[in-house]
Amino acid sequence: MATDIKDMAHSVDAASVMGLLPSRPRLLALGEPTHGEDALLDLRNELFRQLVEQEGYRTIAIESDCLKGLVVDDHVTSGAGTLDEAVEQGISHGWGASAANRELVRWMRAHNTGRPASEQLRFAGFDGPLEITAAASPRQALTALHGYLSARVDANLLPCTAETLDRLLGADDRWTEPAAMTDPARSVGRTAEAGELRLLADDLAALLDEQTPHLLATTSRDDWDRARLYGRTATGLLRYHYWMADTSPARLARLVGVRDQMMARNLLAVAERGPALVHAHNSHLQRAKSSMRMGGRPLEWWGAGALVSARLGEEYAFVATALGTIRHRGVDTPPPDTVEGLLYALPEDPCVIDAPRLATALGDTLPAPRTSPWFGYAPLDPAHLADGDGIVFVKDVPQR
Repeated sequence: MATDIKDMAHSVDAASVMGLLPSRPRLLALGEPTHGEDALLDLRNELFRQLVEQEGYRTIAIESDCLKGLVVDDHVTSGAGTLDEAVEQGISHGWGASAANRELVRWMRAHNTGRPASEQLRFAGFDGPLEITAAASPRQALTALHGYLSARVDANLLPCTAETLDRLLGADDRWTEPAAMTDPARSVGRTAEAGELRLLADDLAALLDEQTPHLLATTSRDDWDRARLYGRTATGLLRYHYWMADTSPARLARLVGVRDQMMARNLLAVAERGPALVHAHNSHLQRAKSSMRMGGRPLEWWGAGALVSARLGEEYAFVATALGTIRHRGVDTPPPDTVEGLLYALPEDPCVIDAPRLATALGDTLPAPRTSPWFGYAPLDPAHLADGDGIVFVKDVPQR
């Protein structure tokens, strides 16, 4: 068995990853089992460079706020703002402080300098404007969508004025109240104003769709794409706030499901541009149903990768990342009877493995599931091996 697995191991590069796949996918998703480790982001950056140079990839999409991501995209394509401003304002969850994320943005800007727009690299955040403790106000997305339409279509077609939106939105801190995550009564998501905003957001998004021929003839494709992003984000945020105010047992499952649906819709829009590398947690990108415990309850939902894979088929590929140790987090050498333990014994580091072939080699007797002493690391689920296209394995994650 060890010899068989050794024969499956290859160096982590674009050629080896592409060799796992029947054709170049429109979305190549590289998962990570934990956040905040620059060693994994360095590996992602190098793979993206190779995909750009060897396979014609032009976009990278990461698990970060989709609206903030526009700041980074403006910087890498036009030089708007400084590198410091781009990473501080354009990458959410505090991940702009990552040296690897900073290097990614710096390299993309350097690559794009002097190149025509058709050859430039693009950056996208594909998460919603959401944090663990709160969700953003829909103001930015709604007002941007309304502003785009009001400048380009007959005012009589608009379902409301900007003043009406402002009145219904009220103060933004009503929407971003952290206590609403644990207390539905603190959420404004099911107020009369929120209900009216949901209808108006739907009408504005529908009007954008109805006016597509006119809008594409009178505005740039990028401006139209951004307006669509505003529409997706406004309707998604209002739906998320609606479920934050829910008091039923379905509340948490619906919240995580709505978030991944927002991610999926953004990824499908990214796919329209052409081939892109996607980077996020394994749980968001896997084809199998995702699960976790939250608030003491087990939750299951279809993640963004499962939703996108159902739509794109072989144009979506998923490569999970697994780790041996993260010693500074208390994650030590994996037991030899786990998938990670089998891979830890391989000489190649890091390496990429054909996941379906590995599942076949292991046969009907699955390895033991690994357990992590640290909540921030999610080991591989042996039952899901065959659902992925590959596994990138990193033996030891150093502390930076």
